[in-house]
Amino acid sequence: MPDPNGFLRYPRRMPARRPVPVRISDWREVYPPAGEELIREQATRCMDCGIPFCHSDTAGCPLGNRIPDWNDLVRTGNWDAAVESLHATNNFPEFTGRLCPAPCEAACVLGIAGGQPVTIKQVEVEIADAAARGGLLPRPAPTSSGRSVAVVGSGPAGLAAAQQLARAGHAVTVYERDDAIGGLLRYGIPDFKLEKRHIDARLTQLAAEGVVFRTGVNVGVDVTAEQLRAQHDAVLLACGALQGRDTDTRGRQLRGVHQAMAHLVAANRVVAAAGEGRPALATLPDGTPIDAAGKHVVIIGGGDTAADCLGTAHRQGAAGVHQLDLYPIPPRTRDEARDPWPTWPWVLREYPAHEEGGERVFAVAVEEFVDDGTGAVRAVRIVEVTVEKRDGQRILTTVPGTERELPADLVLLAIGFEGTEEQPLLAQFGVARNARGAVESQVDWQTGAEGVFVAGDMHRGASLIVWAIAEGRAAAAAIHSYLGGTGILPAPVHPAAQPLAAR
Repeated sequence: MPDPNGFLRYPRRMPARRPVPVRISDWREVYPPAGEELIREQATRCMDCGIPFCHSDTAGCPLGNRIPDWNDLVRTGNWDAAVESLHATNNFPEFTGRLCPAPCEAACVLGIAGGQPVTIKQVEVEIADAAARGGLLPRPAPTSSGRSVAVVGSGPAGLAAAQQLARAGHAVTVYERDDAIGGLLRYGIPDFKLEKRHIDARLTQLAAEGVVFRTGVNVGVDVTAEQLRAQHDAVLLACGALQGRDTDTRGRQLRGVHQAMAHLVAANRVVAAAGEGRPALATLPDGTPIDAAGKHVVIIGGGDTAADCLGTAHRQGAAGVHQLDLYPIPPRTRDEARDPWPTWPWVLREYPAHEEGGERVFAVAVEEFVDDGTGAVRAVRIVEVTVEKRDGQRILTTVPGTERELPADLVLLAIGFEGTEEQPLLAQFGVARNARGAVESQVDWQTGAEGVFVAGDMHRGASLIVWAIAEGRAAAAAIHSYLGGTGILPAPVHPAAQPLAAR
């Protein structure tokens, strides 16, 4: 049984981050590996609650990770069994352990009344890294089903589905329009959060399990939907939700005002090229330079993407950075009246990038991007605002006399996403985006087109990596059943992980 007094004997502790002056001089991950003593100590804090809300169906982990189980296995030093327990529900814990905001920790019983939840995310990543050090052994299917599946998109949803289907004996081909596999993980996430060696290690495992990867293939352009359906018995669409939300603020057309993902992708391509010994510049697809070096940067948005832009700007050598948030500064602890445990709370989230520099400005709106007289941005004019919610609508009220300008040579819009991109493959497969920009499915994850399934952000809208993997696994189980596969593929059982039409 677990240690019933562990949480009394040990406080919550995280491993120390690499020093700021050191880490902003390179692109390596912020957190070094934690020592085994620290991780076993933190795992000992888990009480193995009678009702473990950390993986409940209303809060916590959408994957249904067996968190109390592998916490106790780590506590007792049984790392091999912890690896097996973790991988039973999560194909890629090294990704989620680094990138997920950890709703499991918000739902931890130790978090009640302002307590300190178990460092679930850190324990998870250390288990995953222990598995990688021992070698990610492939688990190819003993026999072939004789059926073939095309997976369009190679982000976490597509890769999770591909692995599940390959292990069930189906021939799986993953199609990716970019030049490398990984989707948003590859070029959308900076290396200081996820070094790409973790992706490459998984791709080696998947390839050994029989998954075939085809890069530089834009389905709907380079190969038609009709051709793909002729070659495969089923198709899974997992193309993500990369349509960035834009703004009609005056001056939006000025040079130097860009979508945040354009900046991140350009920067990540430079880092990837450097790792391969190739010279590269941070440019947009049309060749326009997009680099924060020596510039005053303004980032609009307060979420993960904005923090990624902040850390990237620091490493590129920005002269200064302001990050703007429309909402007032959140409280540092959970407001039980507003967000009762175990729901996801609205609290101030400080990322490692915020420790590195820059200034956060809350409760402001942008009135104008100011022209320098040549068609380029030179400043951002902002005004303080109050925000109210009335009948589900957001009402902004400006505060008179609070207008001011911030210097800006580079402005990055990190204000969310509007769903999957409009692209030729949608019409060719006979599916369409709904009002949210997502592609809907039936209860069995199948779209309105026979044999065409959908999962991940393309189906759900921009969301967490755990949801992408959960949906990929669930869609794989549905495809396996559709193809007449024997047995049942493991998939999340939470109602919240079911397709929209099933809720």
